[in-house]
Amino acid sequence: QVQLVESGGGSVQAGGSLRLSCAADGYTYFMGWFRQVPQQEREGVAVFNTDLGAGAYYADSVKGRFTISQDNAKNTVYLQMNDLKPEDTAMYYCAAVSSWLLDVRRLRPDAYPYWGQGTQVTVSS
Repeated sequence: QVQLVESGGGSVQAGGSLRLSCAADGYTYFMGWFRQVPQQEREGVAVFNTDLGAGAYYADSVKGRFTISQDNAKNTVYLQMNDLKPEDTAMYYCAAVSSWLLDVRRLRPDAYPYWGQGTQVTVSS
């Protein structure tokens, strides 16, 4: 069992930036961020290969704006979100898995057994 503790989030105007953090208390192979708005399915945003310490995967909607990174010493991943848009408004969840995933599964929520409590990101126009 891996416990995940998230921080960050909040409200910002369009074009602004926010940073999310997620700390894990155990071994992870991949850690990442997913988001969900009411009445919609949870979707993958960005995932990082924490076992290798390199290798990031992004949803097309955030490429060039969001950056996921790792602080290996702290077993923490960060999601730097720049040029935020109103459509980025959602509850953001950190997730982790302790085994290797096929490329096609890395942004799929159902591949991740460990989840944080979620943090709200609101972007106003």
